Amino acid sequence: MRRSKKWMAALGAAALVMSAMSGCTGTTSTQTAGSTQETKGTQESKETASGETSAAAEETKNVNDDGTVNNPEKVAVDANKLVMWSLFSGGDGGFMSKMIEDYNGTSPTKQVQSIMLVWADYYTKLQTAVAADKGPDIGISHASSLPQLVEDGVVQPITPYLNELGIDLSQHYSQASIDAVTFDGEVYAVPLDTHAEIMYFNKNILEQAGVALNGSGGVDIKSADDFYAVCEKIKSVIPADGSVIALTSNGDDPYRLWWASYFQMGGTPLVSDDGKKVTLDKEKAVKAAEFVKGLYDKGYVKEGIDDHQKFFQSGKAGICIGGTWAVGAFEQTDNLNFIPVPFPKLFDTDNCWADSHTFILPTKKARNEADSKAAVEFMVSASMKGGVTWAGSGQIPACKEVLASDEYKALPYRSSYMSEVEKAVLPAKVSTFNGMKKGMIDSLDTIWTGKGDANSGIDTLYDELESNLP
Repeated sequence: MRRSKKWMAALGAAALVMSAMSGCTGTTSTQTAGSTQETKGTQESKETASGETSAAAEETKNVNDDGTVNNPEKVAVDANKLVMWSLFSGGDGGFMSKMIEDYNGTSPTKQVQSIMLVWADYYTKLQTAVAADKGPDIGISHASSLPQLVEDGVVQPITPYLNELGIDLSQHYSQASIDAVTFDGEVYAVPLDTHAEIMYFNKNILEQAGVALNGSGGVDIKSADDFYAVCEKIKSVIPADGSVIALTSNGDDPYRLWWASYFQMGGTPLVSDDGKKVTLDKEKAVKAAEFVKGLYDKGYVKEGIDDHQKFFQSGKAGICIGGTWAVGAFEQTDNLNFIPVPFPKLFDTDNCWADSHTFILPTKKARNEADSKAAVEFMVSASMKGGVTWAGSGQIPACKEVLASDEYKALPYRSSYMSEVEKAVLPAKVSTFNGMKKGMIDSLDTIWTGKGDANSGIDTLYDELESNLP
């Protein structure tokens, strides 16, 4: 019980700093358009001659400008549909909405109604709702969060339903994807994607700076010195209100940059496979932190960038270090002439940061077996048949048939960073990882903001890892 309480606190706090993760920032999503309209329709039917009822007013307050809801339990749901809770409130949200719309149009066993939660609240709301047996029929989980959800009984295995549907995941997904969702021989989720931290360049600014593209349409960067050289050229043409690199000074993205740098330097796993021992290489961790801090110190990152994705979309940055999920949003941005490239090799290897999204079956006593099977049927169909639509967001689909399809290959840019799946260093399969991550980000933020040096920051980071061991 003590661990569960600790996890809930850590997870809630961790979510607050994960604003740059997949589906956390960026453009307004249409994912909950269907559910929002249904809600409005239900409330309108309750209106009286005097106007909108208090219930309708309350529902209106519940829906934010980006379509997310603060209290998913207050959304009117269709009893004939499966309810899915989503965390895709960024540029990828509209693509998930399209996947659900397409699925509902196939006359499935049961249609799906999506409710999009505020990202910062998602996991805490899910945990609380499941504990009260009021959770959704379908959910989303990052692979890094799945170990804790399994340990705490928030999700249930889907192996029996996969067997009933005749689905052998090994025929459609890599072994790494299957391993990430398998615990004690039971499958707990359907893989959806891999999303990695890559690099984006503004082609117009590169041209102004005299940075030539290589034969593959990318930028030749094979070392930190190469990267510095490109940054210096961009710096010479960037206006005062611009930035060489679009990057925040706290939170997930500088942490992901540190992560990639650390493992490119040959850093050892942060903790042992069983999660019981810290195995971080402090010397390399300090060097990686000093590299990232140097980007701020050299003036490559403008102070006060709150949303690096939107800043890059404004055309005021030459480089953006961000997730693959921004590709779809950038493609829809007027006058943004950009190219996405794999995270470059800055040190000894070409590793990068990545995580994965998965579909989960939240534990729910009120859901019957037929609906549970129908929920898994949707998960499989959305991942496999909806994979090309999902790839439109920029994510790298998990399904092998999607990756091999002509439709996927025809999408621009995507093939240029598919290799990140092989290069990525994923978090350890440890149930307390979210607490570790929260502590790491807090520790690293002291370095980026100048409140402490790299050595003291990494010492604190090491202590945070230790304090979150199972």
